Amino acid sequence: ELGLPLVSIRPQYIYGPKANKYDYIDWYFDRLCRDQVLPIPGDGSQKVSLTNSQDVASLLASVLNNEEAAIQTRIFNCGTDDLVSYNEVAALCMEVAGVKEGKIQHYDTSLGKAKFPFRLTDFFVSPDRAKEAD
Repeated sequence: ELGLPLVSIRPQYIYGPKANKYDYIDWYFDRLCRDQVLPIPGDGSQKVSLTNSQDVASLLASVLNNEEAAIQTRIFNCGTDDLVSYNEVAALCMEVAGVKEGKIQHYDTSLGKAKFPFRLTDFFVSPDRAKEAD
């Protein structure tokens, strides 16, 4: 309708090489490696989609490789079907950092977010359109 080939790429919580925001995963590593309490809201079962920066780059390239299909779709969520809970993020970070036992403390979400890097609720997207364009 505009006559312009506009496409929107919406990545979720990017991590990895060349990512430009490190507040998410690094917050976990920082607290765990300095043996500080790791406050996690609620029971920590909230699901989140973490997206590797290489997957974001691949999606951006795929749009360039099939411009016509991209223009028809227009909006692509860049995420994963492999959702993890906030507790699982903590466990994965402990494993990678070699931390045997982290000081995880769950807190009531009515207290707010404070410095917790993610949302207090589930936050993920469906990458179905991106898969179809691949």
